[in-house]
Amino acid sequence: MSLRFARPLAASPRRLLAALVLLLLPALAPSGALADGPFEPLTIASRSGRHTFQVEVMRDDAGRAQGLMFRRTMAPDRGMLFDFERTAPVAMWMKNTYLPLDMLFIRADGTVARIATDTEPLSTRTIPSGEPVLGVLELNAGTAARLGLHPGDRVEHPLFRGR
Repeated sequence: MSLRFARPLAASPRRLLAALVLLLLPALAPSGALADGPFEPLTIASRSGRHTFQVEVMRDDAGRAQGLMFRRTMAPDRGMLFDFERTAPVAMWMKNTYLPLDMLFIRADGTVARIATDTEPLSTRTIPSGEPVLGVLELNAGTAARLGLHPGDRVEHPLFRGR
């Protein structure tokens, strides 16, 4: 698609400054604060116990595309849940993501299908779900090992109710 304008847009100093600010905004935001929240509770029931997190839920294409990009820190009890709206094989990547993550690929019934641990920051290598899933939970790298999380554990969140 191409856009046509009645007259060319002039590169005024004001426009150049505005464009520069928009490009640098994610890098200047402390720990990605511009994109934080709101949070929803999520619990993982595993053999080692019940583990509760506060998660941001990405429910649309724009949110899923942005994810945790450009963030430099995430609290240990926080995470991001990706709602893919329907069950299908998915693949994630770490482009522009500075935090190493553990990714839990979650079936529609809330059970963990697969865990990708300690993903490589900034990598464009795809990380496949391995089977159809409804969601992906991203946690700080090392969380799955520290809490003893495994495939088959159950994720409790409204996304997985009644499926």
